[in-house]
Amino acid sequence: MISTGAITSRHAAIHAMLGEARERTMALVAPVSDADLARQHDPLMSPIVWDLAHIAHFEELWLTRNLDGDIRFVEMPGLFNPMEHPRASRGALPLPTLRESIDVMDGIRARVLQRLHQVDFDRGPELVRHGFVYHLVAQHEYQHNETILQTLQLKTGDPYRPAERRAHPPVQHAPDLGAMVTFPGGEVTIGTADRRAAYDNERPLHHMPLAPFAIDVYPVSNGAFLEFVESGGYRNPEWWSDQGRDWLERSGVTAPKHWERRDGTWVTRVMDRCGPVAQDHPVCHVGYHEAEAFARYAGKRLPTEFEWEVAATWDASAQRALRFPWGDEDAGPDRANIDQLAFGTAPLGAYEAGVSPLGCYGMIGDVWEWTSSDFDGYPGFRAYPYPEYSESFFGTDYKVLRGGSWATRSGAIRGTFRNWDYPIRRQIFSGFRCARDV
Repeated sequence: MISTGAITSRHAAIHAMLGEARERTMALVAPVSDADLARQHDPLMSPIVWDLAHIAHFEELWLTRNLDGDIRFVEMPGLFNPMEHPRASRGALPLPTLRESIDVMDGIRARVLQRLHQVDFDRGPELVRHGFVYHLVAQHEYQHNETILQTLQLKTGDPYRPAERRAHPPVQHAPDLGAMVTFPGGEVTIGTADRRAAYDNERPLHHMPLAPFAIDVYPVSNGAFLEFVESGGYRNPEWWSDQGRDWLERSGVTAPKHWERRDGTWVTRVMDRCGPVAQDHPVCHVGYHEAEAFARYAGKRLPTEFEWEVAATWDASAQRALRFPWGDEDAGPDRANIDQLAFGTAPLGAYEAGVSPLGCYGMIGDVWEWTSSDFDGYPGFRAYPYPEYSESFFGTDYKVLRGGSWATRSGAIRGTFRNWDYPIRRQIFSGFRCARDV
């Protein structure tokens, strides 16, 4: 039996967290037809009903079968195991209907909640201490919320019309989009010691010296990137690395994904809306090679992920890293363009409450920001609770992205969160800012 008081309140908080994650998942799919839920809209993305079933089976695995700390599987064998079935092949699988998926999700959730109220967060196995495995599962669903939105952005045909749109705060002061700020150098901390919600690749907290550098105050804007496009940036080989030139020749890309020139005007599509490229918004849907080429064109470079983390969170006056640019308070849509139902980026400078101690804006939300760093483990890294989440991807194939996007759930982002993807990927809500040596 569990005791009452503080432990009971923790159970209630986790119950609410799991419930809220599910409510958002259901809200996202509610406007989508059964046909579009079952269709594979792009080889890079799963049919959405596959995502729903995978969410359910991941939850069953970690919150029932593995809950006692005896980890037998890291992914449930079968149709919804991502290692058995790569994304490009999932459209050919015998997938359930939406109604069947919901029934499975509801049944698993009922068993999860029944077990939840028997869990001892203080004396249970490492997996449940501090509620770790429940946060793992909630974040997994949050991340699939963003994956579903990536799929919906790629979908063509019937427009996607969400039930709600949330407005951005107005820009109070005209931003200087070319401004940079300087970090003077010194010893800093990178990563976290958090054992409640942070993933293994964010740990351990460690010290490292960092040389002086300058970094953009704002992410690169559509307007600045448009100048790169119209100056022939995609045609000029001097801005591109060998790998970037090879990708450019094979892909034939001439602009960010979803950009199109119509009657002399550049337009872009964001979910169900198509309109002129907003020059005062951050550029979105660019891959690493495009970001790197622009940085070289601008006489700069991409920041390392350590420079990015310091620019986002380092408080020089306190000589410590904050959880977020604005402090240690949880993320929310009043401080950053995250967890949004406005379905798109915000004007640069709109979220003044989110500025970092160094003076950088928009480091949480709007667009994931490419860094120059390969994805690897920190000194003293320990894979937990399974190597397939992080360790299997370490190496030079993947680049690290930081900061989250407008589609990232607030419970799935923090200053230490590390995303990663192939340099050629552009379906993610990705942009960048530049840095340079000083």
